[in-house]
Amino acid sequence: MSTNERLVDATPDQVWAVLADGWLYPLWVVGATRMREVDDSWPAPGSVLHHSVGAWPLVLDDTTSVTACDLGRRLDLRARAWPSGEAAVSIELEAVGARTRVRIREDAVAGPGRLVPAPLRHLPLAWRNVETLRRLAYLAERRAG
Repeated sequence: MSTNERLVDATPDQVWAVLADGWLYPLWVVGATRMREVDDSWPAPGSVLHHSVGAWPLVLDDTTSVTACDLGRRLDLRARAWPSGEAAVSIELEAVGARTRVRIREDAVAGPGRLVPAPLRHLPLAWRNVETLRRLAYLAERRAG
């Protein structure tokens, strides 16, 4: 799996508040362009975000679902981005004083993306998730403001 981490100047509760607001998903997830619907139970296991991915005019509707959730500490997702496939994503929060270490692990688990050799698919995932974590940190730190 591709793994990235970042130390965020916000508490785990403040970071979790961003993750728990499904409507904010396209603000911090690179590639997500808009939200269409958020299940009322988000981020409970089995809940789904209905979003779009891509850049206009090549925007595709897809979903991301929660596979496991440890409130305030860990969120495991199954992110769909067909036709490229699906990814397993795990986001972990760890308190470090008044700050939070956020770790994101991601890998392709289905579809054509899975056929790319691991070292070749992990490099773009790592680049993408550096920016994803930067955006997540920005939102959480602004809330901590």
